[in-house]
Amino acid sequence: MSAELLIKKVSKEFPGVLALNEVNLTLTGGTVHALLGENGAGKSTLIKIITGVYVADSGSMKVNGQEKSFNNPIESTEAGIAVVHQERNLIPEFSVEENITLHNPPLKFGIIDRAERTRLAKQALQTLGFEIDLNERVKNLSVAQMQLVEIAKALVTNAKIILLDEPTASITGSETKKLFDVVRKLKDQGTAVLFVSHKLEEVYEICDTVTVLRDGVSVLESKSLSEFKQGEIVDLMVGRHLAERKNVIRKIDRSKKPVIELKNLSTALGHRNINLSLYPGEVLGMYGLVGAGRSELARSILGLHAVTNGQILLNGDEVKIKNFRDALHKFRIGYVTENRKEEGLFLDFPVRKNISVTILSKILQKLSVINPKKEDEVASKYVDRLGIKVVDNNQLALTLSGGNQQKVSVSKWLAAETKILVIDEPTVGVDVRTKASFHELITLLADEGLSIILISSDLAEMVAVADRILVMRRYELVGDLDNSKDYQSMSRSIMNSIQSS
Repeated sequence: MSAELLIKKVSKEFPGVLALNEVNLTLTGGTVHALLGENGAGKSTLIKIITGVYVADSGSMKVNGQEKSFNNPIESTEAGIAVVHQERNLIPEFSVEENITLHNPPLKFGIIDRAERTRLAKQALQTLGFEIDLNERVKNLSVAQMQLVEIAKALVTNAKIILLDEPTASITGSETKKLFDVVRKLKDQGTAVLFVSHKLEEVYEICDTVTVLRDGVSVLESKSLSEFKQGEIVDLMVGRHLAERKNVIRKIDRSKKPVIELKNLSTALGHRNINLSLYPGEVLGMYGLVGAGRSELARSILGLHAVTNGQILLNGDEVKIKNFRDALHKFRIGYVTENRKEEGLFLDFPVRKNISVTILSKILQKLSVINPKKEDEVASKYVDRLGIKVVDNNQLALTLSGGNQQKVSVSKWLAAETKILVIDEPTVGVDVRTKASFHELITLLADEGLSIILISSDLAEMVAVADRILVMRRYELVGDLDNSKDYQSMSRSIMNSIQSS
């Protein structure tokens, strides 16, 4: 019997919010079904109902022809449904092997069968085509490797219905290709796959059918994806025509001194003889596959890892950046981390404190007490400037959408009057409208004179935003390309740089 998930007229209401309003979805075996919508459209709520985290207020759900209503995730797993969440659900202190088999560890006489556990974990990873040390603690893995462990967890349950929630948000290039090979294999085996993503290029590459949610309503229900152009899907998601941003080639004056220059730079992490220049008002892209060493290079510049050889020049003068505080206060360099929830923000603090954290010395009054009026003035300035959607400046950062959290992360560096800003993976997990808005913000900041190093694993984003693209592979710089803004030609040039190195 082919796998099937049938959602009919499902509604879910929270205090003051109708999250889902009679939503319909048909997911059948042997297909990959895209579930699309902006942040807040209801996608996560629907997934939580399917997996037993929430119980629907009304409507029905059938799994393989049987009426179901799950009271917890265990019941959903037992019914043959597996989910890979965007927010990783791993135990950091456990090994890779332990995490992969966590939901259903193999038992022998009531004791965990370690040999069988190893076999199951190894088989799941081999199916994915990735090699990770099974004994390594998850806390020591990269973000991309953690995502792969999540996917392996879903595979090891032999589920016939698999929900992939932003599965490529933290992986790139060859990893994404291998993941799609696995998804196609699952599809050929009759598995029903629900694919949630903000990357429409990926959706069109891997998906057969589509459902679009907007404001808790299914405005497009289980239709063939081939019937719709990308622009039509975007219009359905946002409820109006979203004009495409024109990829204008910006004129960068490279006759001036670079604001920052690396000469034959080597680091303790393994970078060798890195040479690069960033000019005033330039958006310098850094692209590479997972493990290329892009973020690590940025962190080394900022003093977080040791520079073992070579020079760092700011405006033509050699400098020694000892640590992150040095980078900010002496040299006006900021860093918007890719991991905004763990490193970029104080989630339990209000927006005003997150924005003003880099300038505490400027807003102190007598007895080293923060002046609340000055703090609020700074916060209001950047909330208005960046269009951050908040109830007021006292709203906690954890209650904001991903896109607005990222804008708060940028705001604190702008408040510190940085001259150079490193932005690492700025739009992971944000919707198409927010992504377009963030691209415009980066360009606006550059037009105002801010020099930006943009690290992104989203090739389309890189081509849309960067003025020049540096390509890295295995901690080496293998390409320095002027950006023609033509996606096809730039993607070929970038991949050629990676493959020929």
